[in-house]
This record gives sequence, C-alpha cells and structure tokens, in this order.
Amino acid sequence: MKKRDRPISKNGAKRSKLALAVLAAIQRGAYHQPFFRAGDRVGVAVSGGADSVALLRLLVELQSKLGIVLCVIHLNHQLRGRAADGDERFVAKLAERHGLEFFVESVNVAAKAKRERSNVEDAARRARYEFFAALVKQRKVARVATAHTADDQAETVLAHMLRGAGLAGIGGIHPASGEVVRPLLGIRRPALRVYLKEKKQTWREDASNRDTTRLRARIRKKLIPLLEKQFQPSTVEHLAALADFAREDDIFLEAAAQARCGVAAKRTETSTVIPARELLGPSSICRRMVRCIVKDMKPRAGELGAERVEAVLALAESGENGKSLELPGGVKVRRERDELVFCAASASSTRTLSRTKDASESQPREFEHTIDFAKEKLVISVPCLACDFRFTKIDWPEKSEETSSNGSVLNHDALCKPLVLRNWRPGDMFQPLGHRKPHKLKRLLNEKRISRWERDGWPVLTSAGVIAWVRGFPVGAAFAATADTTSGVQLEECASSSH
Repeated sequence: MKKRDRPISKNGAKRSKLALAVLAAIQRGAYHQPFFRAGDRVGVAVSGGADSVALLRLLVELQSKLGIVLCVIHLNHQLRGRAADGDERFVAKLAERHGLEFFVESVNVAAKAKRERSNVEDAARRARYEFFAALVKQRKVARVATAHTADDQAETVLAHMLRGAGLAGIGGIHPASGEVVRPLLGIRRPALRVYLKEKKQTWREDASNRDTTRLRARIRKKLIPLLEKQFQPSTVEHLAALADFAREDDIFLEAAAQARCGVAAKRTETSTVIPARELLGPSSICRRMVRCIVKDMKPRAGELGAERVEAVLALAESGENGKSLELPGGVKVRRERDELVFCAASASSTRTLSRTKDASESQPREFEHTIDFAKEKLVISVPCLACDFRFTKIDWPEKSEETSSNGSVLNHDALCKPLVLRNWRPGDMFQPLGHRKPHKLKRLLNEKRISRWERDGWPVLTSAGVIAWVRGFPVGAAFAATADTTSGVQLEECASSSH
C-alpha cells in the first residue's frame, strides 16, 4: 500500500446547489446517525469515473462545513491493463491537485475470482470492501464514502427483482453499511455530469460499463431507458423510493424474527434447537428466523437461497423424523421428532458427505474394545465419540457413597468374560434395573427420546454377550450390586484427554 501526504486545501468558494443537496443527505445520514462527524478522516473511493470524481469534488466543497479530513483511496483491479493503470495515475493526480492524502492498492481480481470460484464482478466488489476494511482497521480512515447513485439503486432493485429476490433484495443498496457510507444515493447520474462540466472537471470512462453482455449494463443501457420512455419518466426515482420502503419494512420484520428466535430457539455449544411449530407461522417471519439461525451457526461463507429456506420450512411442516438437509455455509439441519436441530457440519464430515450419493447419510461410528479383568484400573479411549471410559475395581459397599453420583457400579462377581465395550447394534436387547424383562434397546432409546443421530455410536458394555450397561440407563438388572456384593466395577465416562 502506497501513501502520499499532502496538505489539506482550504475551500472558500460558494457552494453549488448540488453540494447543498449532498450536505443535507450527509446530515440526515442513515438509521438516525449522520454519515460523518466533525474530525472524521473520510476516505473517498475514487475509481476515476464520473460519479466518484463528482463525489470527491462535492466533498471538497463541503469539508470545511462538515469539519472532516479528506483523503482519496483507489483500488487497481488489474482487469483492463494500461487503461487501469491510466485510471490510477488520473486519480493520483486528482488527489495531488486538491492536496489530499492518497492510498492505492493493486489486486489481481481475475486471479482472485478464479481462486474463489466466483465471477469477476463479485470478486472485484469483495476486493474493494476488503481494501476499505483494511484502511479502517489500520485507522487510516474512520469512514469510506462511495459514489453509488440513485441510478445504481434503481439498477440494483431491478436486477434483484429479475432474480426473484425478496424484500431484503428489493431494499437494494443501503445508505450505510458498517463504516461505508453512500452520500449520493439520492442523486441522479446526469446531475453529477452537469456538475462536473460546470467545474470543467474531466473524468475517465470505463469501456466495460458499455458491455451489454452483463446484466447490469443491459439494465442501464436498455431496460431503464425503455421504462422511462414508454412507461414512467420517473422510473429511477420510484424504484429508489421502493428500495427505501422495502428496507424499512425489512428492518422491522428482521427485528421481529430475531426477537422470536431469542425466545423459541435454544442454543447449545454445538447446535441450535427450535420446535418445528415455531416455523409454521407467518412466512415473512419464519423465513427470516431460518436465515437468522443459519447465519449464527455457519462456520464459513455461503449464501442461503430462497429455495433452501423453503426446504427448511417444508421440513418443519411435514418432514420425516431423522430427515436432514445440507445448507450453504457448512450447516446441517435435521428433523428430530417435533424439533429442528441446526448444527455446523465439520470439514471432514462435509468432505465425506460430498462423496456420497445421499448427503444426509454419514459413516456410522463403530468400535469394539475388550476389557481386561486383571487390571485394577483401565481407561478405554474411543476417538469416534471423543471420550474415555474408565473402569475401576472397588470394594463394596464400603465405597458406595463415593460412587452414588459418579458413574455406574456393576457387581464384579456377576461379570463374565469376554467383557466388551462396543457401539449398540440393531437387535440388541437390554433389561435395565427395575424392568421385569428385556426390551429391544432401540425401543428404550426411543422412549428416552434419543434421536437416531444421537444414538449413532451409543456405547454399551456386554458380559459374555449379554448387555450389562448402556449409557444413560440404570445398569442391567442381572449385574446390579446387591446386599451380597463384595466387589464392584465402577464405570465412568468423561471427555477424551486426547481432544
């Protein structure tokens, strides 16, 4: 990043009518906050095009009134060869002419797009905002002003509508996003060009803006002129107003959805659980609730499209127990009886799932360890469960009080070889203490409302092939300590020391 220090010029010239309109927009600000405060260092993003050059000239006019310190920032996208380098030189000279500090950075956007598997326009936008964020983080600037206009807003709204966007998309470009502000969002492009001509200020033309193979360029060059000529002369103004109304409604609905999530959804260390019935209300709220939960859970970037949101709502309305969906951003949602469970899928799980035909199925957790009776203490580590199982031979009943709330105790004399710790299997039968006869373990797990996802790898201990212990249940009736027991085996489960 290169930097050039220049003294700040003083401008006592009479302010133009357009400058006064921009001043009013800055003072009005957004979301009850002005765009700038006196003393702010404001970076003006200047590409060299007419809009950004006009923004710089207007802010130069207003800086004494606003009490701000201006500097110029420029990102060379390396997309247009000599033309891009010419833009950089033009902006550098413009900053120098007005005695403003200049920050410039160069990014190979084409390579960035290929690396990120995105289109060039998206990669360029991300590169710009990453540059802005870096300047703010380094305290080079407090705010960054960009030159988005009312025409940009109209184009954005139309583009989003054509793609089937909802209320948030129709809200278009926000007047402020974090430290980035857009003072020209209510100003038309033609007015900016008239202003520049009055100032005898030149600008650079980007030939790519005329490339009608791009959607935005077709909207700008063909659709909006058609609408203005044959349908409504004030098309741009009306679309900009529509965006304002949509953002206001969206903010209200978003707040309502977040409030409802705060009451209905329960967050744990690894998941967010919400009753399915909470996602069966007004779709305008429920869609936002899904987006809110996924945004909070996702471990990486990923855009949740409308189709996937509707799939989650369908899962809440009539999904089968155990059914799951993979969502963008590394999030999985599954139906567990009357609830939806959202959790972040691990990177390894994601890779495994992507290689299978059915992405809702993962490899089962299977293990089997033989317990050595000869040892007084033994620790069995089960990596796939990320936990250890400790077996300790103890006197009984002398130590019964010490074990009453710590693990389970089996009658040592009732245990027979082979003693095996393994995962549960279909067909397993178990008779817990207090039950008159053995039951299918699957039924017992269902009665405890342990989902098929949670029971994957559920540990059991067998004695000569008979189940003596199951996680979460009393010990087996035939293996419980009695009045005649003199020696017990204490079984404790804890987090693995290797994790």
